[in-house]
Amino acid sequence: MQPEADNSVAMTEATSTSRRKFLQQIGYISVGFPFLTSCITEPDPVIAARVDYEGGLPGSLRGAKTVNAWLQVLEDGRIRVLSGKVELGQGIRTAIRQVAAEELDMELDMVEVHLAETGLTPDEGYTAGSGSVPNSAMSVRYAAATARQKLLNLASAKFNTTEDDLLLHNGTVKAKRSHQSLSFAEILEGTQIDMEVVTPVKIKSKAEHKYVGKAVPRTDIEKMVRGEQVYVQDLRFPGMVHARVVRPSGYKAQLAKVDESGLATAIPGVIKTVVNGSFIGVIAEKEYQAVKAEQYLREHAEWEDNTSLPEQKELYNHIRSIAEAPKNIRNDGDIDSAFKSSQTLKATYRKPYLKHASMGPACAVAMYDGDVLHIWSHSQGIYPMRNGIAAMLGMEVDDIHIIGIPGAGCYGHSTADDASADAALLALELPGKHVRVQWSRTDEQTWEPYGSAMIMKVEASLDASGNISAWKSDVWTDSHSCRPNGDAGTLLDARYINDPVQMKSRGYLGGGHRNADPYYSTPNMQVNAFFFDGPLRVSSLRSLGAYTTIFSIESFMDELAEKAGKDPLVFRIAHLEDERAIAVLQKIKELTSGITVSEDEGIGYAFSRYKNTAAYAAVAAKVKVDKATSKVQVKKMWAAVDVGEVINVDGLTNQIEGGMIQAASWTIMEEVTFNEKEITSTDWHSYPIFRFGDIPEVEVAIIDRPDEPAEGGGEVSMPPSGAAIANAVYRASGERVYELPVRVGKV
Repeated sequence: MQPEADNSVAMTEATSTSRRKFLQQIGYISVGFPFLTSCITEPDPVIAARVDYEGGLPGSLRGAKTVNAWLQVLEDGRIRVLSGKVELGQGIRTAIRQVAAEELDMELDMVEVHLAETGLTPDEGYTAGSGSVPNSAMSVRYAAATARQKLLNLASAKFNTTEDDLLLHNGTVKAKRSHQSLSFAEILEGTQIDMEVVTPVKIKSKAEHKYVGKAVPRTDIEKMVRGEQVYVQDLRFPGMVHARVVRPSGYKAQLAKVDESGLATAIPGVIKTVVNGSFIGVIAEKEYQAVKAEQYLREHAEWEDNTSLPEQKELYNHIRSIAEAPKNIRNDGDIDSAFKSSQTLKATYRKPYLKHASMGPACAVAMYDGDVLHIWSHSQGIYPMRNGIAAMLGMEVDDIHIIGIPGAGCYGHSTADDASADAALLALELPGKHVRVQWSRTDEQTWEPYGSAMIMKVEASLDASGNISAWKSDVWTDSHSCRPNGDAGTLLDARYINDPVQMKSRGYLGGGHRNADPYYSTPNMQVNAFFFDGPLRVSSLRSLGAYTTIFSIESFMDELAEKAGKDPLVFRIAHLEDERAIAVLQKIKELTSGITVSEDEGIGYAFSRYKNTAAYAAVAAKVKVDKATSKVQVKKMWAAVDVGEVINVDGLTNQIEGGMIQAASWTIMEEVTFNEKEITSTDWHSYPIFRFGDIPEVEVAIIDRPDEPAEGGGEVSMPPSGAAIANAVYRASGERVYELPVRVGKV
């Protein structure tokens, strides 16, 4: 393909000729000089008002306290912002760019954001729990505001003038009276701002925001649509080799023997086979060669498998049988006396194991240069994962360098960390080469850490006025976070290599009873948790236990409202004291007020406040139930959401919509299946999720409260969505939903 011709000379000549002909024709040219200098110079930008922020600092900022931990001034005048969070599709890169540009009075294209690289970005733990905005973005806000004040202070000394005479805008500081100006880089003279961020810090008045609160589009969406290199699965390096891992036949299988003697003859291009305990990996020149080599080794491996899983139909009885003694989580008032004096209702709800079901199976690239092990990973916590891999390999953490790359994956603890451990083990066996490990769909569906199966039993009483006088929640749950950190046993490979390591602890058990205590005003309340160590591998699934607890609570609230003879929304509002909670319910009522339903349709409602301390969401769902087949179709969903101050309207809306759709898929069709030896839901046929034709219409209303703290929206719409659908099914069919998923034969 020939390069385009340079037309600049021809264009210049044509322009000059036209100008000469024009002057010859008119014989003279008139030149005017304006008297007002404002006509030939741009006016100075208006200086936005600043206010003192004296509140608490985010946890991330308490860990990385100095400005230069969060931003760097580049020589070309731009700002590079550093964040330890990873991009999961939540748009955190865009939100961070918005707050940094806002506080430094810069154009958006003057700010770049570098995410998740050990040794460079702050250690912000995991990208989880809707914490990216309240932790990382807010840390950047206060660091940028501190940097602005420091730049003004330094410039005033250089210009020998007061700060009131200075104008900071788009990478420069100008003295208004003398018209002197310096770039940020010139002011700092090759240094960075290493001062600590402390309160009070002067931040821009929210009434004068230019970017924050607006719908700023993500720049990576276009690359995704065009199929450009965005994800870790797309990474390619010169001379890169490809690898696969042969997984055991079951959770407790151990390798008896593997015959690799004929592999090199059968599969050309094989570079190396690595056998480490029950870990089998193979490295080849090309990807398909690695695939074929993995198949060969699987067929020539023998395992001793002691895996014994319960019958699936007995899962919930099994959970009860292995649960520990109950742990009391909350105990307000006198629950026993309240139940004795009032009529009580009881119900039990069940949720199966659920998959993350990543759209792209896990992938990682690693390269050992002889001194440092470099890993490219879509892990959601690069620093904790580095600790886990270092413990597994017996290496110093500083000898491991991890670069976070987005994955075509999911929210929650996926298999990204396990694929990274695979790549690390194999790269150490082939120094100097980039080793790419790609999981298969079967590997992904079989070995990922699922969201725990759960049971929730609820009991409540109504007084003579139809108000709730007592509430009791009993929750049966496994752990909801076994993410890697210093515990090598959280990594799959560590359990199968020589000298295998099992997990030292049960992980984060508290996620199981999240939101089990209703946000409603109840004088007597008790919450008990029955923890169990279940048969399947589990960890963090989006919203942790709140999806199950809110499904249970909000389904039961509809039953209580019906028993009290009250409208379900009116009943909820009557038990709320928080005006922001009431506002989202009133908004959802407004959104659905004109909706009509046919005989086989229904609208259901649900509400929750995330963690009972953060963002608010009310959700409504309209469903259609085919009573002949019991098939349930979710036709439309609405959400009214309050996350406090909104950073990016577009990004938040996307989060809420995605959360509703994913929760709808969980509610209608998703369930992990297994037999006594292995997982049987290993593909999209045996583990169906929503396809495009299943996705309902969605509508989101956001209540912006710029004077309230900014909260994350990644998980707020998940918990009430399942309950709203279940309540709509009851309205459409007359039958309550007590066990998920809702599907043919259960309604």
